[in-house]
Amino acid sequence: MRLAFMGTPEFAVPSLAELIASGHEIVAVYSQPPRPRGRGQKLTPSPVHAFTESMGLPVFTPESMKAAEAIEIFQSLDLDAACVVAYGQILKPAVLEAPRLGCFNLHGSLLPRWRGAAPIQRAIMAGDRQTGVQIMRMSEGLDEGPILLGEVMDIHADDTAASLSERMAHVGAGLWPRALAAIERGGATETPQAGEPTYARKITPAEARIDWTRPAAEVDARIRGLSPFPGAWFEAPSENGPVRVKALLSALADGSGGPGTVLDDALTIACGSGAVRLIRVQREGKAAQSAEEMLRGFSLTVGTVLG
Repeated sequence: MRLAFMGTPEFAVPSLAELIASGHEIVAVYSQPPRPRGRGQKLTPSPVHAFTESMGLPVFTPESMKAAEAIEIFQSLDLDAACVVAYGQILKPAVLEAPRLGCFNLHGSLLPRWRGAAPIQRAIMAGDRQTGVQIMRMSEGLDEGPILLGEVMDIHADDTAASLSERMAHVGAGLWPRALAAIERGGATETPQAGEPTYARKITPAEARIDWTRPAAEVDARIRGLSPFPGAWFEAPSENGPVRVKALLSALADGSGGPGTVLDDALTIACGSGAVRLIRVQREGKAAQSAEEMLRGFSLTVGTVLG
């Protein structure tokens, strides 16, 4: 099939690689424009952009797919279909209707649960036990199209947004050859979404600060759901004033005390009910490390109360 691929983050790379390996003709790849990154704020191409260039494929990075010029270029590609994975832009009807067979999206949830921008993070933060990946026909509404193919996946107790995203990316990539084969022969079953939708709104900076007064299960889910980015954080006291520390991995633990109180030398922290043990952390300006490594050079004695 003659395809365009539209995607931006690392989550989308396995899907593009699978489509290339399956022998489809990728005539164009679309990704978000390079953005400033790192301490030097150097313009850096997205993971999909960088992978596309390494494969010698043409890549387009329009600031907006709503612009008339971008739409005209897309319409001129004479596509059979477009495959979309976390592209990051809303597509107008003129774009959705341009490919002969339509535009299809790989989404990281069991729709209609967690429509929107941050389905993987929201599923973990909500304490969901299962999620999934699904390919749907795109419509003008936000993640409202019918489902063609999907796979249910368990969310493990130690999953972070990063670990779950990596598993889902590879499982989702494996759905594309089957879905496209069914679409091409006209045998794809399109099942309308059923049930009350929930929405995975973008993560806000205010959500990243840990509230130790919440139950331990909720604190643990927030830590793992926001790891590694933006990273749930708290303030720890030091001789030079409060130090911001990101909690990147945690687990439920035994113990109780005033919310935010350090309960032992293993960095078990009391919550509103129950406790969590911090496993992996990152001090401001430092590399990520285990809690044990951090405590060798940064004292948090039993009884310390974290901000």
